[in-house]
Amino acid sequence: LALYFHSGEREEKCIIEDVPSDTLVIGNYKVQRWDIHKQDFLESAPGLGMFVTVTTPAAEVLLSKLYGPQGTFSFTSYLSGEHVICLQSNSTRFVAFAGSKLRIHLDIRVGEQFLDESVVQAKDKVNEVNFRLEHLIEQIHHISKEQNYEREREEKFRKTSEETNSNILWWAILQTLILISIGIWQIKSLRDFFISKKLV
Repeated sequence: LALYFHSGEREEKCIIEDVPSDTLVIGNYKVQRWDIHKQDFLESAPGLGMFVTVTTPAAEVLLSKLYGPQGTFSFTSYLSGEHVICLQSNSTRFVAFAGSKLRIHLDIRVGEQFLDESVVQAKDKVNEVNFRLEHLIEQIHHISKEQNYEREREEKFRKTSEETNSNILWWAILQTLILISIGIWQIKSLRDFFISKKLV
C-alpha cells in the first residue's frame, strides 16, 4: 500500500489495515510542507516530527512513538483483524511554517521482509541463491497466513449467513401460523355473529 494525503498541523489522519495474526508490518513515511512562495511541496524542515499510533482490533495501543519528518516504523500483530494506523504531526512552535499544509507520503508493507539488493550483490552466487530462497520461503509463509486468515473470515461469514437464513425461515413459519390463527379466529367470530343475529 503506497499513498499520500494532505494534513494540517497537529491533524490526525488514520488508515485501517486488515492484518493476519503474527504478521510483521513495516511502514515508511515522508512529510513535505507547502511553500506559499514556490507554490509547491518542499522537503520538511527540521523540528517537524510525526507521532505514529497503532491500535489493535481489541482497541489496545500496539505502538505509540514520535519520529522525525521521515522515518520507518514497524510492529508485529498478535491479533487478526483491522489495525488502525494513525499519524499526527507534532507541535511546530519552533518552525517558521507553523499552521501550513503538509503532504504525507506513506508506504505500508504487510508481512514482507525487504530484500536488500546490496547484500545480495555482495554475496557469491551460492549465497545469493540461498538468500533469495530464504526470502521466498518467508513470502510463502506470509501467503499461507493470509490464506488461513481469509478462510477464517469466510467461515465466520458463512456461519452468520446460515444463522440469518435460519432466523428468516423460522420468522416466515411464525408469520404463517399467526396469519392462519387470525383467519380461523375471524371465521369463528363471523359465524358466532351470524348465529347470534339468527342469520344462519
